[in-house]
Amino acid sequence: MNTAIQIRDALAQVAQLHQRTAQQPLLMAAVHAVKLLQAQRFAGSYADMLQTGDQGYAPAARFFMTELYGARDYSQRDAQFSRIAGTIEKLFPAKVSALALALAELHALSEELDHAMGCAWIAINKEAASAVPMRNSLAFQAQTYTQSWRAVARRKDRHAQLRIVLGIGMALGRLTQTLGLRSLIRMMRGPASAAGLRTLQTFMENGFDTFAALAKAPGGIHGFLGMIEARESALMQLLFDTDAVTCETELQRLLGQAP
Repeated sequence: MNTAIQIRDALAQVAQLHQRTAQQPLLMAAVHAVKLLQAQRFAGSYADMLQTGDQGYAPAARFFMTELYGARDYSQRDAQFSRIAGTIEKLFPAKVSALALALAELHALSEELDHAMGCAWIAINKEAASAVPMRNSLAFQAQTYTQSWRAVARRKDRHAQLRIVLGIGMALGRLTQTLGLRSLIRMMRGPASAAGLRTLQTFMENGFDTFAALAKAPGGIHGFLGMIEARESALMQLLFDTDAVTCETELQRLLGQAP
C-alpha cells in the first residue's frame, strides 16, 4: 500500500469516528471534555517553557500544544491533507511523505483513544459528559480523568502514541536540514491558497520554521524532545501505576499550573 492511500485511510478512520460521535450528543460532549482537559494538562506540564521560553523551547511547546495535543477541530486540515496526499508523495522527498503519514496515523490513534476515553467518561459519571471541564472543580476533573484513563487502559497504544510524537519531532528537525525544502514550501503558498489549502500550508510552514529555530537553540531538538519524553512517560506511569489519590493530586497540580 502506498503512502497516499495509507494517509487517506488513516484520515478516513478519523472522519468515521467524528461522524459516529456527532450522532451521540453525550459522547460528543464527553470527548470534547477529554480533549480540553488534556490540552490544559499539557499546558500545565510545560508551563515553564510556555511562560518563560525556557532554553528557547516556547515556540516548539506551543506548536506541540496547538497541533498535536490541542482541543481544536482538525477536520479542515484533515480534508486538505487527504486531498493532496498523492501530490505530497510526488512532489516532496520521501521523508516528507513519511512525516505526513506519521501525522495521519498519530491523529487516527489519538482520536480513537479520545473516543474511548469519552465513552468511559460517560460510564463513570454521566453528568460529566455534558459539562466542559473548565467549569468543574480541578478535583472533579482529575478524578474523572484518572478513572477514565484506567478504564480504557491500552498501555501499549499510549506508549505508541508517544513514540510517534517523538518521531514526528525528530523528523521535523531532520527536514529543516534538507537543502531547498523551505524554499519549495514557500513557493507553494500561492497555489495552496488558490486551491483552498491555506490551513495545511500554514501548518507546514509553522512546523518547518518552529523546528528550524529550535535546532539553533541551546539543547536544540534533542533537548526539547528529551523533556517531552521524560514528562509524558512520567505522566503515563503516574496514570497507570500510582495510587488514585496521588495521581489525582498531581493532575490537579498540573491543571492548576496551566497558563
